[in-house]
Amino acid sequence: MALVMSKDWAVLQGAFLLADKLCLPSSLSSLQKADWDRVGHPVLKAVREICGQNEHPTTAAVSWIEKVVCSVWLKLLCKETGEDVETSWRENPFFPLQNGLPEVNHVVLLEVVKSLAAAQIFAQFLLYLPQSQVCPELDRLVQHVRSSPTTEEDVRLFLEVWWELWKGRDEKKAGGENNIETMFARQFACVSSESSDVTHQSAKRLKLDPSDLPASSPDNDVLRLLLHALKDIKDHISTTDLCLQALSISLDALYTTFLIDSAVVLPAKEKMHILSKVVSIREKNGEKLTPEVIREAQRDLRASHTPSQFQPSRVKFGEALKIITELAQFWQNGELLKVCNSSNSCYSAFKLEQSVQKVLTALQEAEGPETVHEENILRGLLESLAFPVIESTPEVNSRVSAMIISHRLDNYQDFAVLFASEVSWPACGEHWMDCLEKNQAAFQQPDTLIKLTSTLMSKLHSQSSDVIQCRKLMKTIADIFSALSLKDKNKALGEMLTLSSRGFFGRSVPSAVTDGFEQELNMAFNCIIQGRGGAAAAVSQGNLNTAVSLVARVLFQNPEAALRSCCHSAVFNKGAFSLMATILQQLPGLTGQRGRRDEAQSDEEESEDGGKDAVTGSSLLCRCLQEIVNSKLLSANEKEQFLKFLGLLMMPVMTEEGGERQESFLPPQEVVNVFVLPNLSAKGRSCFDTELSLQLLHTALSVDDQEAASSPHWVLDCSPFPLLYVLSQLHNQTLRCWEQPPEGAVQRWSMDTKELLVSVLTTLGQVVGAEVAAAPSTWSRALFWLYNKMEELDWTVRFHLKPVWGEHFKNEAPSALLTVCDLPEQEWSGLELPQYGPGTGLLAWMECCSVSDSLQSTMLAHLSLDQRQPNHVNMFSKGLLVALTQTLPWCSVSQWTRLLRVLKELITSGRLHVPFSLEYVDYLPLLDLKRFSCELRLSVLLLRVLQLLCGSSCSDWLSGDGWAHVGRLYAHAVREMMTSVRAKLPLPSSAALTVSVSTSPKTPASSLSCTTKESLKDPEKTEDSPLESQMMEEEVETTPSQEVLFVLSQLFCHVQHIQVMMPGGQSEPLFLSCLEILSHYEAVMAAFPHSSSALESENTRHFFSTITDNLENPEMKAVLQQKIAQLVSSAA
Repeated sequence: MALVMSKDWAVLQGAFLLADKLCLPSSLSSLQKADWDRVGHPVLKAVREICGQNEHPTTAAVSWIEKVVCSVWLKLLCKETGEDVETSWRENPFFPLQNGLPEVNHVVLLEVVKSLAAAQIFAQFLLYLPQSQVCPELDRLVQHVRSSPTTEEDVRLFLEVWWELWKGRDEKKAGGENNIETMFARQFACVSSESSDVTHQSAKRLKLDPSDLPASSPDNDVLRLLLHALKDIKDHISTTDLCLQALSISLDALYTTFLIDSAVVLPAKEKMHILSKVVSIREKNGEKLTPEVIREAQRDLRASHTPSQFQPSRVKFGEALKIITELAQFWQNGELLKVCNSSNSCYSAFKLEQSVQKVLTALQEAEGPETVHEENILRGLLESLAFPVIESTPEVNSRVSAMIISHRLDNYQDFAVLFASEVSWPACGEHWMDCLEKNQAAFQQPDTLIKLTSTLMSKLHSQSSDVIQCRKLMKTIADIFSALSLKDKNKALGEMLTLSSRGFFGRSVPSAVTDGFEQELNMAFNCIIQGRGGAAAAVSQGNLNTAVSLVARVLFQNPEAALRSCCHSAVFNKGAFSLMATILQQLPGLTGQRGRRDEAQSDEEESEDGGKDAVTGSSLLCRCLQEIVNSKLLSANEKEQFLKFLGLLMMPVMTEEGGERQESFLPPQEVVNVFVLPNLSAKGRSCFDTELSLQLLHTALSVDDQEAASSPHWVLDCSPFPLLYVLSQLHNQTLRCWEQPPEGAVQRWSMDTKELLVSVLTTLGQVVGAEVAAAPSTWSRALFWLYNKMEELDWTVRFHLKPVWGEHFKNEAPSALLTVCDLPEQEWSGLELPQYGPGTGLLAWMECCSVSDSLQSTMLAHLSLDQRQPNHVNMFSKGLLVALTQTLPWCSVSQWTRLLRVLKELITSGRLHVPFSLEYVDYLPLLDLKRFSCELRLSVLLLRVLQLLCGSSCSDWLSGDGWAHVGRLYAHAVREMMTSVRAKLPLPSSAALTVSVSTSPKTPASSLSCTTKESLKDPEKTEDSPLESQMMEEEVETTPSQEVLFVLSQLFCHVQHIQVMMPGGQSEPLFLSCLEILSHYEAVMAAFPHSSSALESENTRHFFSTITDNLENPEMKAVLQQKIAQLVSSAA
């Protein structure tokens, strides 16, 4: 890229030509140093007119001076090498600039550099040259400085070039292919190519040991050249400032060349103090604080702590140190080394003090005896100079740091940490807050943000806090946090919890500050709840990210308050639990330091925060949820949301990156320890608390845990054996749940609670059993303790913990059981229990059958019954009827399902004899009922059981709730029998004309209304074609439709009979069972119209109506009568 000729450059060329004329009869090519003052003024005047008279030249002026130096230098080089003009005008980008210049020599070049204060520019050009070319050019500079007359300006030029070389390339300008330094180096290499052979030989000689070099070898040792030059011109240094500068530079050169192998990294705080002292000195000298001042001070600091790029090839450390100390002694003897009050001397003295201290420290660490004399000289120099003390004030420190951060100078991120952590700086002026607001990106690191937060908290807790500044600072910190990545947000949240669980508000703060946060908190959650589009609406990823960012922002400011709002929304806003759980799962940083603080602050914060942050084993989230549970009685829906919310938080989630599995937000063991163990173990526990705790325990145990099999289960952190005992106690209380509890005892338990307890006991027993089996010796004491505790409970409870006992204990049951079962003695032993006397073996047998599927199989397999003896079977059947009557009311649905399975097995195998009597018909139907034998016999058996139970001897056993439960169990049995009947006669698709009524047994009686009646309207009828009628007639001969109708009529009569017998007579489950039977009866008649004649249908209607008339409830009676009337119309 060729440089374009301009009007200003033409003026400069004219100035050089005028200077050349002033040299007559000589020329600029042979100019002597002493003559420059006479002939050089046209050049300097032209440059000043072009660049301006400013003390601090502008960027454009510096660029112009660079072109001047570069062009003059290349003009000189082209003269020495005899460059071909024909080639140069095409290839040399500087040709338009240098071609109009007259011939010059090195005196012109160096005097231009000196006169224009271009030492830095000259040194930067040198640094872009090959290492072998630097020394020859430096040697020319040294020779020029030595030549007469040697002035202070010559010495200053020499020292400035030396130190600029040690600073290295200016990184601010480095890196461009077309920057002027690179172009200069490229052209310099081009015009020097004729002497490349010599250059290569010199480079090879540099690799030799210095002692092997011939005497005529060029000196490529930069440090040696400079030190000897300084020694040569020592007599011409006549001012204190130059002496201080020379010693400082030479000592730094010595230190970076010989005494360090790698860069010395200073802490940011130490750097800041050094830079602040430099700025203080400069400001006393009338300079303003500018980025350029700090940048140059940073370059000085870096150069004095970084190994030099100019490695010595000849000079030794001892020689270099000796030269420097001799110079110091020489100038000290000449009374030049003294500290005066001038600003320049003060700055040079400050630099020299640092240089001497660095070298002395390094020499002390090296402990070399050969340098003791030199050390003493330097130490004496340090003591004799009495350097002035320069203080760095907080105000200057903050201004310097703000300038570095604002202009992104070196190490600005380290200074941002320092800026954020200094508590005294915010009071130094508005520039602190202004810097923070305008440079938020510099503080977007979690550690920096936490330092800034600590500063804010200190200000908030101080007696003289500026509320306006605090609010601005809070907003700025929150904005910085919001700009972090999700990963850094989580890191910052974890760090915040180590400071305080209440964030910025860990202690009392002005209300004007807290009010603003409360508004932001409410607005954040209102936006999330109102903007989610309904509970069932899917949340888009963008909306979720926004919600996570909003919640994270308020969480960082006050974790406790934000989590409290989050929990409140999850429990009390319908459907919000899922979104809240999803948001929290995106913020696992909250779980990192749950409830922990620094020990140094624990006592103080516990006293001021009311002990809320103490390590109690409960997380902040659990604490907030506890407050919700304890402060208000939750409704059924709120309890459900509470359970689902915790259930989701206990589930491990998959990370998006690589699908890796991460820990759950809320560990199951924490939920159990916080919500379950205290409630279950507390005295005077309420039924609500216990049921909620059991549901939580059930949810926690249901969490899919895919951790390594070798790791212990989390249950072991939850006192598993005491927990098993407490659960067993509760289960023991539910065994007689219909009995009136004594005064002061726990409230009556529901069958749902009993089912839940059995499920939890079974699951927990399996988990603990696996751990016991893996390490039996570890748990032996706890195992025996638990087994002995079980002696005070019902004997059936132990069977739920069979996985825990393993092979350590025999199965213990009432001795009466062993009289009806042939059980192996090595596995079973009898218990003498007063309530199980003679004749109660079948009662114990029935109870065992209801406990578990495995125990049921054992009981059926080992039942002692000789079927060849009719009297045995007869006695067994009668005894079983009585045992079933005693067992039925206390069964849960799952236990009753097991007993129904047992009864079917006994009936099918012929071990249970149930005679079937036709007490609801006047004649024997000519039907084949063999395939329905089990259903009919089971229905009759249950009728006999209910007849006994409703008899005078047993009617006072149960409360109203107990009778309602019996009704639900019987309705469950009827549904099972109906299912079996349906399976034996599947209806064709056209039979989907009926109304199937099947309702949960838990439906309350109050739900019976006109809507139920309206749902029982006549089904639509369709006429069958002749072909279809013929097919139906054929089906009647092959399908048991008449048998099914007979069985259904018997079931209907049995259910109606029992409903009339039961106290109250208003069992809705039985009423719904009757409707279901009638609906299926209607469907069968519709599917098989020839299965019943008109007369038979009328007789059936009359018979059903007569039985239904016995019901006491008029609504139930009316609905059933309406349904019975439909049977006749269907048949018609």
